[in-house]
Amino acid sequence: MLSRQYAFRARFHQAPFRRPLSTVVNESLKASADGAGAAAAAADSPPAVGSLRLRKALQEALRATVPRHNWTKDEIREIYNTPLMELAHQSGVLHRRFHSPSAVQMCTLMNIKTGGCSEDCSYCAQSSRYDTGLKATKLSPVDTVLEAARIAKSNGSTRFCMGAAWRDMRGRKSGLKNIKAMVEGVRGLDMEVCVTLGMINSAQAAELKEAGLTAYNHNVDTSREYYPNVITTRTYDERLQTLAHVRDAGINVCSGGILGLGEKPEDHVGLIYTVSTLPSHPESFPVNALVPIKGTPLGDQERIPFDAVLRTISTARIVMPATIIRIAAGRKTMSEAEQILCFNAGANAIFTGEKMLTTECNGWDEDKEMFGRWGLVPMKSFERGASQRTPEKSSQQAGPKINANKKNT
Repeated sequence: MLSRQYAFRARFHQAPFRRPLSTVVNESLKASADGAGAAAAAADSPPAVGSLRLRKALQEALRATVPRHNWTKDEIREIYNTPLMELAHQSGVLHRRFHSPSAVQMCTLMNIKTGGCSEDCSYCAQSSRYDTGLKATKLSPVDTVLEAARIAKSNGSTRFCMGAAWRDMRGRKSGLKNIKAMVEGVRGLDMEVCVTLGMINSAQAAELKEAGLTAYNHNVDTSREYYPNVITTRTYDERLQTLAHVRDAGINVCSGGILGLGEKPEDHVGLIYTVSTLPSHPESFPVNALVPIKGTPLGDQERIPFDAVLRTISTARIVMPATIIRIAAGRKTMSEAEQILCFNAGANAIFTGEKMLTTECNGWDEDKEMFGRWGLVPMKSFERGASQRTPEKSSQQAGPKINANKKNT
């Protein structure tokens, strides 16, 4: 009787459905890359993963060799709603096809002009409409900013970002002149340089490009549908128009969103849909988790559950495989284990240093220790993912251009 039990166990552990998950997935991905014939066969028979058969949109996304821009909301929703364990695993597999899995960029963000903003963003401590105890300041001197950039570089940061709290750049000729000097100075340190200055026009974008600007950040914040609940003083299309000016000037676009504004999961789908159907994917996609600020309309908002953050990062990685995904505001509230899950799922940049605009930030030393424990390597300036192998454009997978003034439906 005992021998029969052992024989049964031996046969059980040799059965195909007991093969390791990673083996099944890796073989399925290899098969899809072995030519058009194999890909067609795989489309007819989706790879089985345990008892789970990969959803069609996810299965097709995992075959990607170049980014595509013609996603539908239904496809993104299907990917987003994949069981989280499987979603995070598959996004990590795809991440390794486009990026070095151990490379993470360290970025530092400095507030070069604090407070006094006329906008009514319901999450922002820098709005003049709310009593948050923040004192408004003028634009920082160029020398002060460049010294901060030097400190950031000496601590390992390779991208230096500068933010100014105002609506737009109209009537700010002297300010633009000083900001251009800051951009030139940071580039002189052999660092990537990004600015976030609110809305800009095409002429201002061209001037920033001439100064050597690497990237311009202008988040869309959330889905088009939920956006009116967050801000009323700037339209969604005005944000898209700024992104168009930046892109047309030849500057890298940095655009993402904020999670935890009171939105629903469908709005995470809408956020990713907006940026992934632009004429080209953003160079980087910041994922912020709301840090509630007392005095703002969202000051008492509860922290968004971590699984929603991880699900958004994983979906964004699958939909925009070549984009740098930045863990931005709210990382201070994550445990180290949660951060590592994000890196495994496809995040490959963080903000580090003394502060991130008005909120607390993980320090350089703390992040270096984390990198050492987990074998992470700081990404070099202008590296954009050491193992990125494919071009951005594809005549077969690139979708139609999106008019910045047309609603995404």
